Amino acid sequence: MDDSKVVGGKVKKPGKRGRKPAKIDLKAKLERSRQSARECRARKKLRYQYLEELVSSRERAICALREELEMYKQWCMAMDQGKIPSEIKALLTGEEQSKSQQNSNRHMKAGKTDANSNSW
Repeated sequence: MDDSKVVGGKVKKPGKRGRKPAKIDLKAKLERSRQSARECRARKKLRYQYLEELVSSRERAICALREELEMYKQWCMAMDQGKIPSEIKALLTGEEQSKSQQNSNRHMKAGKTDANSNSW
């Protein structure tokens, strides 16, 4: 017996569903495929360039941090021997100077606010 159905006045046969493949020119299809492949390779190339740059910058950062760590280790060894490295002395005196400048700025600002409040 025939399995075909009548739907909306049309006879439908079971089997493949959906749109029938359009008859596309084979050359055009190949050209689109080639173009898509070129674009894919270009994207891949850009992605790899970005990743290589990222790796390179991270490696430079790692080297800089290793050098800084080695410097701190040397400072610690010097301090264990009772010596204070000149760099630490410079940092400490720089902090003391900045603190004294901040305190003097605070006193000046406080003086200005007191003068403004007395002008009433």
